[in-house]
Amino acid sequence: MTESALAQARNPSLLVFRADYCNPVHASALVQLLDAYAQDPAGGGEGLSDFAKSHLVAALAARPQAFSVLAFDGDLPVGLINCIEGFSTFACRPLVNVHDVAVLASHRGQRVGERMLALVDEIARERGACKLTLEVLQGNASAIRLYERVGFAGYHLDPGMGQAQFFQKWLD
Repeated sequence: MTESALAQARNPSLLVFRADYCNPVHASALVQLLDAYAQDPAGGGEGLSDFAKSHLVAALAARPQAFSVLAFDGDLPVGLINCIEGFSTFACRPLVNVHDVAVLASHRGQRVGERMLALVDEIARERGACKLTLEVLQGNASAIRLYERVGFAGYHLDPGMGQAQFFQKWLD
């Protein structure tokens, strides 16, 4: 039995599916889960702004390159992944950036993230993507273990040049 099948057997009430931004239950779950993640130290420790809470779902829905995956344990939303399609110039194909991965603390260690990432992989392949990308904080060891377990690895072109680093520049 595969790891994913074992996880399903351990928690048969867990449903993982692509979010419908027009569905009010999905929209509410997305905002609730992203806000919980933002409040977590791994998400920065500060909740979403009122602006983000009220505009996020419509903004995602307006972008055809965006999609989200939700996990529900019965009626309880417990996991979220937000993805944004980009483009690999080297491969001349789309890529999918896994932008947010959130699992409620009550459901961590139950392979919720693994099951959501399997669906992300499937959707990315349907879109013709050449790869999945993501960023993770060095101190988030459990997330790093998850990502490595499902096939992610540090990025480099030439080992002599080292691994890629993630930078940001805020714009006003």
